[in-house]
Amino acid sequence: MEETLNRVTIITRREKQEELRQALSELGIKGMTVTRVEGCGVQRVEVRYYRGVKTEVRLLPKVMFEMVVSEIPVESIVKTAREVLYTGEIGDGKIFVEEEQSVFKIRTKEEGKTAL
Repeated sequence: MEETLNRVTIITRREKQEELRQALSELGIKGMTVTRVEGCGVQRVEVRYYRGVKTEVRLLPKVMFEMVVSEIPVESIVKTAREVLYTGEIGDGKIFVEEEQSVFKIRTKEEGKTAL
């Protein structure tokens, strides 16, 4: 049987980081990479004041979660992330799902699902 490996990438606001990490752990996701990133979407520019001076922030702070899964259904990850991250405001984030060809564990030389 062909094993399916999917990469799930979630980009959202930083204040939701711990809540999402905990929800993903409860689903059984043991391995993930979390990176602090900057980006913009619909909102484009945010006006902030620093020491009384108006500044325009073009790239906003975000957090990006990446994980490759095979046994946990992608639909459950997407559903959980949507529930946890939803505020109804611009900046809730995006979820990307891609199929991966393979994965290799360097230390043990395992391949595919066993390398996860």
